[in-house]
Amino acid sequence: MPLYDCMLLLKPHVKKEGIMDLVARVGRHVHSRNGVLTEVKSFGTVQLGYGIGKLSGRYFQGNLMQMTMMATPNINKELQYLNKEDRLLRWLLVKHRDTKHGLEFLNEDDGELELSKLPRGSLLNIDEDDDNDDDDDEEYDENPGEGGEH
Repeated sequence: MPLYDCMLLLKPHVKKEGIMDLVARVGRHVHSRNGVLTEVKSFGTVQLGYGIGKLSGRYFQGNLMQMTMMATPNINKELQYLNKEDRLLRWLLVKHRDTKHGLEFLNEDDGELELSKLPRGSLLNIDEDDDNDDDDDEEYDENPGEGGEH
């Protein structure tokens, strides 16, 4: 079974009991379909980059929860009932890909990608010769409101 992350963004006024009720409901749904909830994370109240409009008003913050689960591929269709959930602002289901992290990534291909073999600065595209070439910035005015005098 593939691994999924279900992100739930709830309205900011929803109490912890309401959040846990919704998480437990999703967990029971996954379990009833022979899935497994592997991790639940709470990110608490987060500030949103834009307001989300609902019938009850416009929200600029929300409670963010992440549920990691192993479930069948049709879990997306089975979670569509979340669209009618009044406590939610948004929800998103993300499928984990076969990604490699950390040393697993660096050690693939028989260690050809060891960090010690890379030249300094090549990861960030930094030229080693351009370390302090900003000596000719005298024309830059640090205090533009004072007429250019220091």
